[in-house]
Amino acid sequence: MAYGSAAMSVAFWWVLLMGAFRAYGGSFYEDFEITWGGDRAKVFNRGSLLSLSLDKVSGSGFQSKKQYLFGRIDMQLKLVAGNSAGTVTAYYLSSEGASHDEIDFEFLGNVSGDPYILHTNVFTQGKGNREQQFYLWFDPTKNFHTYSILWNPQRIIFLVDNYPIREFKNAEEIGVPFPRTQPMRIYSSLWNADDWATRGGLVKTDWSKAPFTAYYRNFNATACTAADCAKSWSSFSGSSSAAELDAFGRRRLRWVQKYFMIYNYCTDLKRFPQGLPPECNRRSKFL
Repeated sequence: MAYGSAAMSVAFWWVLLMGAFRAYGGSFYEDFEITWGGDRAKVFNRGSLLSLSLDKVSGSGFQSKKQYLFGRIDMQLKLVAGNSAGTVTAYYLSSEGASHDEIDFEFLGNVSGDPYILHTNVFTQGKGNREQQFYLWFDPTKNFHTYSILWNPQRIIFLVDNYPIREFKNAEEIGVPFPRTQPMRIYSSLWNADDWATRGGLVKTDWSKAPFTAYYRNFNATACTAADCAKSWSSFSGSSSAAELDAFGRRRLRWVQKYFMIYNYCTDLKRFPQGLPPECNRRSKFL
């Protein structure tokens, strides 16, 4: 199956929508800064390749120099190979402060031969609890794959190799906060979380396999920076700002969620004994 072509229509409408916005990317030297981990984080190939490593002493991480408010963010990752149990590779957008907004990809490692779990979440005003988890339909350690976030005032779409895997719609009209006012930076980190990451913490990190290393390349942001967005986004405040998945994209989304989703907060009745969050109502237009 030709996975890479599945959601080209999503990419197409976003290019049109963001045509007046600047595209960033191409050099990790220019666009990012190493924030922790010392020489465990390295930039190679004249800025085109970055690696993060984790050993028993420390993990590592980086962040974007710019802040963004709406746009499409793409990054290609090749995850920790072999026995990655206990490790988490996080790639996400986040604002700052206790009432921060956040849009998460987290890759939960596993013992050799078992699949990674892709954990997604959306935080608004400092509160998350909107997790969906997936297995992937490929081995994410063998080659680079593209992980993307589309974010506009009406919805957030998570994509893997241009396949939509999750859509989180703006449901402010029924009292659900949505991240649309706080600019966010791009972050990534590789760290040890063996108290919970693999089988609820039952499988611990095997430090004899360290260092654990993940690789990054081909960052691109067709996005509105915090400084420019106030000037630019108003010109897209009409119907185009509500651009959504077309029929083809919705079929791909249903395919991924039917065959690869392993957890959905909207079906976890034990977790929400007083009732599921309002956006989870199947009769709602927001699900």
